[in-house]
Amino acid sequence: MTLELQKVTKRVGNETHLADISLVFEPGTLNVLLGPTLSGKTSLMRMMASLDKPTSGRVLWRGQDVTGVDVRKRNVAMVYQQFINYPTLSVYENIASPLRVAGKPRAEIERKVKEVAGLMRLEGMLDRTPLELSGGQQQRTAIARALAKGAELVLFDEPLANLDYKLREELRNELPRVFAGSQAIFVYATAEPSEALLLGGSTVTLHQGRVTQFGPTIELYRRPNTLRTAQVFSDPPMNEARVNKRGSALQWPGDIQLPASGPFGALADGDYIVGVRPNHVLLDRPASGAMAVRARVAVSEITGSESFVHVDWPGGRWVALVHGVRRFEVESDIDIYLDPNRFFVFRPDGALVSAPAAAS
Repeated sequence: MTLELQKVTKRVGNETHLADISLVFEPGTLNVLLGPTLSGKTSLMRMMASLDKPTSGRVLWRGQDVTGVDVRKRNVAMVYQQFINYPTLSVYENIASPLRVAGKPRAEIERKVKEVAGLMRLEGMLDRTPLELSGGQQQRTAIARALAKGAELVLFDEPLANLDYKLREELRNELPRVFAGSQAIFVYATAEPSEALLLGGSTVTLHQGRVTQFGPTIELYRRPNTLRTAQVFSDPPMNEARVNKRGSALQWPGDIQLPASGPFGALADGDYIVGVRPNHVLLDRPASGAMAVRARVAVSEITGSESFVHVDWPGGRWVALVHGVRRFEVESDIDIYLDPNRFFVFRPDGALVSAPAAAS
């Protein structure tokens, strides 16, 4: 039951929502659609589900063309950001509803409801109505109903986006367990790189309706094939600077000259783009190997377990992510330390040249 998209394009008026997308999803896989708002995640899911028809291209299911086939004729389930449940029905009946519509026997309905209620930890809430539940429990009910349907294609459109932090973390940790062992194709849309990493599986990175890369999630994170993929897969955004290598020297913005060490040692002279993840911008001098650059603190944010320090230097506005509570006075001058062995190096056209040996 492979799902295949062949050169799918969607235009609305003069706007292109999806452009020439080709993807293949295999049974028993979890696939994450990762991209910012308006990158095309929801539009792509609607094409997969036959809720919308592409302007051009085809959607194949089990090798058969299902482009434009009514969604009611396909075995698809979808979970949205909103808690879409039947408010007057009990949790039990909400979960059982697709099975009753399908005419399943009472014993099978009973067994399946108990099974998915156990997976989603709703066993003690089956007699309640959705309005008696917390937001997280309501979303668990919506997910349980989708799972009970036994759909071969299950689509999750940012299902945790409207939950508070604690509930999001709780469900994020449980979803991989729920997906494990199923032969369905799961497609999960998110704007958060951390969520993609936690879920695992494979990831499609999207930007302005185009796929920038598709493959195992951890591999995309460690070795993005373009600067655009690296930008999509970094939160806070990846820091960037344009540099020029000449011999043993590396010219940075603001006439800052540093040794061409690390990955630059083996590269030809010329222009490059350096990408540095925020957690690799160091604020304390490491034991060895890093280069110090003077910067001015623009914003200092403390989130509790982490601190974000935004600094200005000739390379632009960069952000450093450090663990723990770190206080820096705005407008104070500090040194930031850059480790060449943590650099992502791209050509001026954005193609990857070099990635850290163990990107994290």
